[in-house]
Amino acid sequence: MSGTKMRNIGPKSAAWLRQVGLRTHEDVAAIGTVEAFMRVKRAGFKPTLNLLYAIEGALLDCHWQEIPDERRQELILAAEAATALLPAPRNKPAAAPVRTTVHNEDRHEDSGFGGFGAGREEGGHGGDGDGAGDERDDDGATGDNGRDEDGRHD
Repeated sequence: MSGTKMRNIGPKSAAWLRQVGLRTHEDVAAIGTVEAFMRVKRAGFKPTLNLLYAIEGALLDCHWQEIPDERRQELILAAEAATALLPAPRNKPAAAPVRTTVHNEDRHEDSGFGGFGAGREEGGHGGDGDGAGDERDDDGATGDNGRDEDGRHD
């Protein structure tokens, strides 16, 4: 925050708060813990509940872990209620349940889509591995690399 550092607020959290217009302890106190948290969230950042607790601890001048469980639950409920009122993210569909599909097919090596190297010789490229004789003539037949019998090019 500008000038004095607020308790529990690290550099990243302070930057988030500054970017949403909350520069001083008084700015945060004026709007409250949940609204400060929600401004950060509405700005597109991904704050965790630790930020919520840190802001509350800063306002109460105590370590965030000293906040009683009852108060934490109140903060969580208030933040969840405020989050439910947010519009869906732009250009992204609302989150839906994730379904996992597992395909258990028997795959045969001799089939066209049977996996890596299916229907090929060991080495993965269909040749014998030395590169000799692997080029094809214009008609697609394997040739002699365009050389005549004494090894010179045609």
